[in-house]
Amino acid sequence: MRPRLLCISILFSTFNSLYAGDSWIRINQLGYLPDAVKVAVLISEKDVRIEQFQLRNAITDAVVYRGESKEYDASVWGMKSAYRLDFSKFESAGGYYIQIDYIKSPCFRIANDVYNGTADFILNYMRQQRCGYNPYFKDSCHLHDGIIVDHPTRTGQEIDVTGGWHDASDYLQYLTTSANATYQMLFAWLNNPQVYGDKYDSRGHKGKNGIPDILDEARWGLEWLDKMNPADGQMYNQIADDRDHVGFRLPNKDSASYGLGQHRPVYYITGKPQGLAKHKNRTTGVSSSAAKFASAFALGAKLLKEYDPVFARRIAKKAAEAYKFALSDLGVCQTACNVSPYFYEEENYVDDLELAACELHRLTNKEYYFEQALKWGAVEPVTPWMSSGRARHYQFYPFVNLGHYYLSGKQDVYADYLKDGLQFIYERCSKDPFLNGIPFIWCSNNLVVAALTQARCYHNTTKDSKYLEMEAALRDWLFGCNPWGTSMICGLPAGGDYPQLPHSSITYLLNETTTGGLIDGPVDRSIYSNLRGIHLLKKDQYAPFQNGKAVYHDDMGDYSTNEPTMDGTASLSFYLSSLEKEGSGNQSKHVMDKEGAIVRMDHRSKNIYLAFTADKEAEGGEYILQVLNENNVKASFFFTGNFLRNPDYDALIKKVINNGHYVGPHSDKHLLYCDWKKRDSLLVDRHNFENDLRKNYIELEKFGVAHSGSKWFMPSYEWYNSAIVDWARAMGISVVNFTPGIRTNADYTTPDMPGYLSSDDILKSLYQYEKENSHGLNGCIILIHPGTDSARKDKLYERLPEIIDRLKNMGYGFKRL
Repeated sequence: MRPRLLCISILFSTFNSLYAGDSWIRINQLGYLPDAVKVAVLISEKDVRIEQFQLRNAITDAVVYRGESKEYDASVWGMKSAYRLDFSKFESAGGYYIQIDYIKSPCFRIANDVYNGTADFILNYMRQQRCGYNPYFKDSCHLHDGIIVDHPTRTGQEIDVTGGWHDASDYLQYLTTSANATYQMLFAWLNNPQVYGDKYDSRGHKGKNGIPDILDEARWGLEWLDKMNPADGQMYNQIADDRDHVGFRLPNKDSASYGLGQHRPVYYITGKPQGLAKHKNRTTGVSSSAAKFASAFALGAKLLKEYDPVFARRIAKKAAEAYKFALSDLGVCQTACNVSPYFYEEENYVDDLELAACELHRLTNKEYYFEQALKWGAVEPVTPWMSSGRARHYQFYPFVNLGHYYLSGKQDVYADYLKDGLQFIYERCSKDPFLNGIPFIWCSNNLVVAALTQARCYHNTTKDSKYLEMEAALRDWLFGCNPWGTSMICGLPAGGDYPQLPHSSITYLLNETTTGGLIDGPVDRSIYSNLRGIHLLKKDQYAPFQNGKAVYHDDMGDYSTNEPTMDGTASLSFYLSSLEKEGSGNQSKHVMDKEGAIVRMDHRSKNIYLAFTADKEAEGGEYILQVLNENNVKASFFFTGNFLRNPDYDALIKKVINNGHYVGPHSDKHLLYCDWKKRDSLLVDRHNFENDLRKNYIELEKFGVAHSGSKWFMPSYEWYNSAIVDWARAMGISVVNFTPGIRTNADYTTPDMPGYLSSDDILKSLYQYEKENSHGLNGCIILIHPGTDSARKDKLYERLPEIIDRLKNMGYGFKRL
């Protein structure tokens, strides 16, 4: 789904009106793994004294845990009070919120699957960033890349380097970031293959192709790198330059001109300072770029051998050649600028050489590469930004040294190097309520991800728990436990506070968000004030939180804090996939629709789930119960508060419960949650949704149905969107719906409706579905309404004996939820 800004604006106003005031409790909006470190943060503009906090059940409001608060320095974020609220000892799955007096947090989940699907989710942004053929636009761009520049003999010649990814919201393409992004995705698959799915083909369209989507995306990067390294000793570092920055436009309608017709410049790696106009970079050699080629090629060759041995052999050869070339001219290779002094200022290369040697050793098992890795690894024990707490723009890139992780499994000293880097960050964050010791340079979120990656790698190697709380704080920072209370990933979670107005042409021109993209993140106030060309386009809705050491704006005009980046997003792959693996992984037996609701149970078991929903009418209720009882079938019933309050149905409801059927909520007032035509446009806010669902449970409780045994929720009208599903999950409730395509849900239609279906037509559709679907009706949820408008004389529920009898004869069993 591509969320429209209307929907997103409602979500934003919901969060900021519901929890507005002078004090705020920040949480990880995705939720928490049961046995993980779990800490919320309270910040306040008032001088408050807090000793305890309460963790409450999201449905019943019952207190389930009381914890002690710990005070921290609030002034670093422009506040007067700040406390960390640790509830790590509480491990029961469910939906909860934290309360201190009048201050309440949003609802959140504790569950093993809170991170499920997130590693695949960010690939949406990678596909959106593709150059050449772009599946998001279903169109192609930059097919004439490009014209060689800065080459001693080939300047002005054409070269085919179409492909790869656009770097951010502009359309530049850099070897520096693309090679790292490719490597990071390969690294994630290497370590956590079990969590990745196969839902897209190699072109980025929906449909399985037998290759995990993460490898399809990494392959897209490898193929571009292959073009950018056409022969031994011939490498190119970037396509286009900052002449690209001519305003918002879509990539397939790129109007930037370089004086080369339809072509863009392709910069040859010279090992010397580059720049075609006034501004030059400070390149000193080729090592950083050539080694990045080598590490991506080497790991790609190892992992793709199973899928394409010919391509794998090709890039394996190039990996060795690239490493040799990297040693031929030691130094850094920076990106080139033209009209402005901004470029990626990389100043270290030994980490690139170390990682390349590690991957070549993994690929070939040659001792030479292991010795090389040890040699270069000893030169830079700690990534410089970690020790110094400062850096210029992309000065030490990549921001994490994964070569150390490889070597830590072979020599303990490299685990010590990982620890030393974390210790520097740890010492800087000791007084910060968010435990964030990251320097807030441009693209600070990339540094957060780097620190998270290093922390996870260190713990994997040593099992040392010293930095787990800091890791958890940095993790939670990305999902809303930060001064602004916002997730840093567009569209995640669906019902949460996340960047709605990223600095992107897609948002500006199409009113759509950059789903899955990690934004730059907060920057130091002094950096922000000195950047050129930033003009906020709307009133700052985060104004109360801009008085600390860093600022963040959810505004298309702020390219420094709110622009998604391709490499930052890809760098999340390892950490998110690690969290999925730590939980339950992506192993759900249920089938979900695109909104996240479960629409089919385990298709491996030949069971069918009958479901009945009621709000006003239930004239067929007694008959349905009689048929179910005669056939020894258990089913699932979903009742609104309206229905439960109607005394005419008391006896029916009690009989449903006494007969052992499932009974769950269906909304209290039978609310319509989202527009029929624009599904992603919400018609309720979060506060109203939560209150309505709680009232529905209150009515269920009156019949002895406890929420603890009634956690399946079928939304009213069987109509919802991803935000509704997310809000329900945060309350500890799972959304379930009928299986699409069966069409029994159309039994409410009347002859005067354009979409009217008779019971004969419905049953024909049901049996046709069973015949044509590869899994038949296994796990299907078949919805039948126990009451319909009097204008419909043809009642489907009257055919229930026929349905049960026929499906039983076909070998199906019947189960309740």
